[in-house]
Amino acid sequence: MKSAFFTHVWGRAGITPAQRYDELWRQVEAADRLGFDYAFSVEHHCTPRESWMTSPMAFGTGAATRTDRIRFGPFGWVAPLRHPLHLVEDVATLDQLSGGRLEVGLASGVGREPFAPFGADFDNRKSLTIEAADLLIAALTADDPFDFDGPHHRLRDVDLSFGAVQKPYPPMWIPTTDRKMLRYLSRIGGHTGSTMIVPRAAMAAPYRHFVSWYRTQQGTTAEPRIGYWSLVHIAPTDAEAEVRAAEHVTHCMSETLSYTKVRRSGDQVAPASELSTPDILANSGDFRFLMDHNLIFVGSSATVADRITAAAQEGHFNVLLGEFAFGDLAGGRERESMELYAAEVMPRIADFTPIPPAEPVQPLAGTSGPAADRVPVGAGAVYGGDEERQVAARLEALGYLE
Repeated sequence: MKSAFFTHVWGRAGITPAQRYDELWRQVEAADRLGFDYAFSVEHHCTPRESWMTSPMAFGTGAATRTDRIRFGPFGWVAPLRHPLHLVEDVATLDQLSGGRLEVGLASGVGREPFAPFGADFDNRKSLTIEAADLLIAALTADDPFDFDGPHHRLRDVDLSFGAVQKPYPPMWIPTTDRKMLRYLSRIGGHTGSTMIVPRAAMAAPYRHFVSWYRTQQGTTAEPRIGYWSLVHIAPTDAEAEVRAAEHVTHCMSETLSYTKVRRSGDQVAPASELSTPDILANSGDFRFLMDHNLIFVGSSATVADRITAAAQEGHFNVLLGEFAFGDLAGGRERESMELYAAEVMPRIADFTPIPPAEPVQPLAGTSGPAADRVPVGAGAVYGGDEERQVAARLEALGYLE
C-alpha cells in the first residue's frame, strides 16, 4: 500500500491565498520528509468556496523545488481546458525540474460550470482527455519532430524544446471507474483511482478487471496503482481523534463540498454493501454515518490502519489518497496527524495489498473472447448489473449523466 498526501488546497475564512499557499508548501515539505510516496493536488477554477488551486504548474513547481524525493503531480490537469501541446510542455518542464519525479494526473472534468468561463468543450471532454494522453505519449517518445492526428487537434512538424527525464514518459493517472477508460489505461500502462463517495462494491468489480487487463497488456507480475481519496485524521486515541475531526469533517462535506445537497436514492439508508453514491452524498454531513460506514479514516494509528486495510480489501485499491488538511483544522493538528500516520500507520500497511498475485486466467462464465475479457481465477465478483447501476447513479449525482 502506497501513501499520498492529497490536497484540494481549500481556502478558509481569515486567511489570504498567499498564507494558504505558504501552509501548502510546509505540508508538502513535511510529506516529503516523513516518507509519503506521493504528493497530489487538484485543478479547480472559479470555486472561491472550495479549492484555491487554480494552477497545476504552480503546485508542480512548488513541489518540485521544495522537495527531494517524493513523487508528485496534479491529480489532475483538466485536459479539455487547454491545448494539449501546452500540457506536453508543462509535463516536460516539471519532470525536468524534479529530476524525474513527476506523476501525470489527467481529468476530464465533472460539471459544466468550470468549463463555461473558458468556452471549453464539455461534451467532448472524455475524447479530449484521451487525445491529450495520446499526444503526451507521441511527443515524449519522438526522437525527431513529430506529427500528430487526433480527433480534435492536428499538429505538424513539432519539435519540443526538450523532453521529459522519465522514459518512455512519466507515469499517467486518469481517475475513473469507466471500463472503456480502464481498458485504455491498461494499454498505456496508466493508473487510476476513485473517491469515498463511490460505493466500494461498485469500485471493486471494474478494478479487479482492470488489474487483469493491465497484466495482460503489461506483464503478468505488473500491478497498477489504484488510488482512493478520503479524509484522514489521527490522534493518540480514537476518542481524541473523533472530537478533533468531527466538526471539520462535517464542515468540509456540507459547506466546502456541498455534498449534502444531493438527495438519497431511497427512503431508507441502505446497508453498507448496498449504498449508492446519492446515499453517501446525502448523509455525508453526518459524522457518525461516515464513521459507521468506514468512509473516512479517523482514530488512533492502529484504528486507522485497520480501517484503511478493510476498505482496501473491499474497494480493491492500493494507494491511499489521504486529505489531512480539511475544514478549519489548524494549530499544527493536521501536521501531528501526518506525523502519526507516517510513524505508525505507514509501517503497518506498507506490505499490504488487496491485489492478489498473478494467477492463471479463465474466461468469464458463459463467455468466450480475448484475454482482455478474462479475470484471474478467484478474483471475485464480475462486473454485473448491480454494479453498473451503482456506477450510473454515481455519475448522475456528479453531473456526468443528465
